Amino acid sequence: MQTLTVLFIGDIVGRPGRRAVRTEVPILKRTHGVDLVIANVENAAGGFGVTASVVEELRASGIDLMTTGNHVWDKRESYDLIDETPFLLRPLNYPPGVPGRGSLVYQGDGWRLGLVNLSGRVFLPGFDDPFRAISALLQTDFGNADLILVDFHAEATAEKVALGWYLDGKVAAVVGTHTHIQTADARILPEGTAYITDVGMTGPLNSVLGMDRAIIINKFLTQMPARFEVASGPYTFQGVVITFDLTNRRAVSIERIFTNEPE
Repeated sequence: MQTLTVLFIGDIVGRPGRRAVRTEVPILKRTHGVDLVIANVENAAGGFGVTASVVEELRASGIDLMTTGNHVWDKRESYDLIDETPFLLRPLNYPPGVPGRGSLVYQGDGWRLGLVNLSGRVFLPGFDDPFRAISALLQTDFGNADLILVDFHAEATAEKVALGWYLDGKVAAVVGTHTHIQTADARILPEGTAYITDVGMTGPLNSVLGMDRAIIINKFLTQMPARFEVASGPYTFQGVVITFDLTNRRAVSIERIFTNEPE
């Protein structure tokens, strides 16, 4: 059986998240035999958006392909960056005319992996139908890739679970991002698709979704506007390692990764 092992890293938040990537990715490559590293980077630059320097840093830290979500435009330079960076995706189901691309095919050593970035619509307005968007894409030559992995950046668990079942057997993996909370439902669906509702967050451990907890708590107490700041301190590194059978284009295993930096 010829296999491919992919590490998918949950939403990277700020400098603590980037430090976690520098530290943990080399270890996981060695211990899990990782062939390809993918990460959601929409919060990697100061907690909001992504920049060219951050992309360069993350590539140097071992990340091969990058996805984003609703925060992709938070840094103005991302408008040009996403057009100029072939390994950086934004959600496929943005309306027509948006910069960048929502899918790519990565050529490996004797294999081709298709990566798709989708956004949910429940509590995330402004997107086209992700179900129809991925269906249309799979009808093109893109659908002939040896493996297809989908990052579904969505808020509602029901929407994520529904897409997982909808794509079971049509793609090799559906992994959820956006909520920054890792779920305990990693599994292989009946038709061979690896699935998890949310892979979690890679960023500040002692935080509220990566942000300074005192600021967030005060906002809940007062309901007053607040400027969010990335928390400091030790990191948490969260993601999944998925192994695929290249012969039958099915997932063999999916393992949750949850590592905290010692305090």
